Amino acid sequence: MGSDSDLPIVQKAIDTLKSLNIPVEVHVFSAHRTPNEAHQFASSARDNGFGAIIAAAGMAAHLAGVIAANTTLPVIGIPCKSNTLDGIDALLSTVQMPSGIPVATVAINGGVNAALLCAQIFAVEDEELAQKLAERRAHDAAVVLEKDEKINKQFQ
Repeated sequence: MGSDSDLPIVQKAIDTLKSLNIPVEVHVFSAHRTPNEAHQFASSARDNGFGAIIAAAGMAAHLAGVIAANTTLPVIGIPCKSNTLDGIDALLSTVQMPSGIPVATVAINGGVNAALLCAQIFAVEDEELAQKLAERRAHDAAVVLEKDEKINKQFQ
């Protein structure tokens, strides 16, 4: 994450990944204040056993792009909401990457979806993880249908 103030958003990704038994490593690297450390982390991530990187940042939100520029691993950007422009600035910075340096971008503050997208990437080669994701979707659908039933009973 670009700042420890992004932790509440990143925590949702951490919790989601851990619920799927995907190992997590968490760091604070600033694209602007610690560019050397961000570069070192990204350029060595594959050799260090990473399969994908989730990068969360607000405002200028250059962290995901800096990470993506220094690795060929999939990078998933989480644009974080700020007080100034409600996260639109971070969304545009994260999604508008130049050709050749892709960053998959989720919704503003989309920590859960970043984790699930990461898990889906891993599940291409991991049938057990694919099954866990299918079970999660089935559970989520059942929750919605329970709510539908409650609402329907309320208005009968």
